[in-house]
Amino acid sequence: MKKTFFKTATSMAGIMTAITLLSCSDSNNNMMDLPSQRTITFENVVTPKDFVESGEIPGVTFLAAAGHNVILPGESQTIKFSAGKTQALMFATMYGASKDWFFASQQPGIKLFDASGKAITGDVSSSVLLWDNGTKNDISGQVESKPIAQVPNVNASQLMKLNLGYNEVTSEFTLTITNTSGGTSNETPFSPGVWAVSNYNGSQLLNNVPFFTPNSLSNPEITDIAQMGNIDKMKAKLNANTGIMTGLSPALVVIYRGDKNPIYELGKMDNGMGLKEISQFGNVSKLQNSLKSFPGVKGIYVAGNSPVTPGNKVMANFKAEPGDKIAYVTMFGFSNDWFYSNEASIDATVKGDLSSKTALFDSGTGVDQYPGAGNHQALFGGTPQSEAMVISKVGSQYPVPAVQNVIKVTVN
Repeated sequence: MKKTFFKTATSMAGIMTAITLLSCSDSNNNMMDLPSQRTITFENVVTPKDFVESGEIPGVTFLAAAGHNVILPGESQTIKFSAGKTQALMFATMYGASKDWFFASQQPGIKLFDASGKAITGDVSSSVLLWDNGTKNDISGQVESKPIAQVPNVNASQLMKLNLGYNEVTSEFTLTITNTSGGTSNETPFSPGVWAVSNYNGSQLLNNVPFFTPNSLSNPEITDIAQMGNIDKMKAKLNANTGIMTGLSPALVVIYRGDKNPIYELGKMDNGMGLKEISQFGNVSKLQNSLKSFPGVKGIYVAGNSPVTPGNKVMANFKAEPGDKIAYVTMFGFSNDWFYSNEASIDATVKGDLSSKTALFDSGTGVDQYPGAGNHQALFGGTPQSEAMVISKVGSQYPVPAVQNVIKVTVN
């Protein structure tokens, strides 16, 4: 399985449709009727963040002595998060009855899928480890400076039980954390904690050592958790480094006449001409071929022949004359079936920034999952679960960046 988020690369060869130049009239030599050549550019301007999702593990019982909520022996707390193959869950919470110990897993986090891509569910307590932050002496509490290391001779899985549930449709996990330290020689409350799922760019995690680095000196964020159970600094750092990102597919550009956008109709079902293939896999070939016989279409062009990653752009040259309109489409790559396209008709002879005329749409052909964290997305080699909904604008269910913060479309 390829590790890029598009299973199909579109070739640039053979996609330029010939447009015959209008002949100048012998009587008036009207040069205004000649089509002009322009260039349309699609730029991926999204800012990649380390984490696709993050959040807090709240306490259950208020412990006045500690000044905040904690998870006492026998109590449980549950969190929900989304993930696809290769992604993992990292979390951290203080071992309360210590000077500077904390619970966390090995890097990059708790493994969520097995080698065959099947979600791991049930008891995953063996994933949790107990770490010594190295910033305080375990007996005296005096300040010290040692590398983070596992606490010896303590089986963390006997103190904390982790149980994973999974929803195949949404690709959402439920993790239940239970304090099972009661009655052991290491009985302890757990502090509130933090969790995160690293972003995946199609080939690797953007942060495969989240929160801390074993065998290295600690950082202020994990130190506050390990010493005081204070998650404020880590929450702030995670919030600043969490966000949905995406790649874009090669873009299909159409020059046409008439009132009907040849790519899609808002509020109508997908017509089977090829929009589904673009919105689910970034493959423009079917729609490209279908539009060759579409009434009013004068030219079909493709910008790019591979995924457009953050910070990169693709271009296509096209010809247009007064009265022509332009339409375009590119996949929101880290989705199940979303695409960017112009929302209203656009004069093909205009120049400038078209980003404000661009919107994010749901083709209605695949069940949505959290962008960049859904196991049925092409990013993870999956195939969306089929649905039959009308084409609509993407709403606010997920914290997707504003259009202008993901894609810039310009014509020169």
